[in-house]
Amino acid sequence: MKIGELAQRTGCQVETVRYYEREGLLPPPGRSQGNYRMYGESHVERLQFIRHCRALDMTLDEIRVLLASRDAPDQSCAEANALLDAHIGHVAARIEELRRLEAQLLDLRHRCGAAQAARDCGILRELAEPGPLPIREEGCRVGGTHKH
Repeated sequence: MKIGELAQRTGCQVETVRYYEREGLLPPPGRSQGNYRMYGESHVERLQFIRHCRALDMTLDEIRVLLASRDAPDQSCAEANALLDAHIGHVAARIEELRRLEAQLLDLRHRCGAAQAARDCGILRELAEPGPLPIREEGCRVGGTHKH
């Protein structure tokens, strides 16, 4: 099948397929006489596996580890278990960070109980105050599970 069909069958964008190829997550496909990429069922299965991992917010490096385990079916899955345990820890840390963020936002929201002139808004006043930034672990990002 050509790249467009692979993308359609897996719910991926064509550019995403190319990206995963460049990153080494998908093996290079064969080529047709017209030099089109030609994919097989193994590409479909591998891309679905990658998409499941991405849906669980796994990094490309984590996916590489899992793919290596998947590609060595007679080897121990201990590395996959350890990876998932670590990922669960990242998710738990993210949840805690999001709870702290929610508390800060609720506190901020309570500073202005009703619509009024912007000059009297407690939210806008509080955000303009000098002082420490809201509590957040340095190096963490609220939008993901991993520290960078």
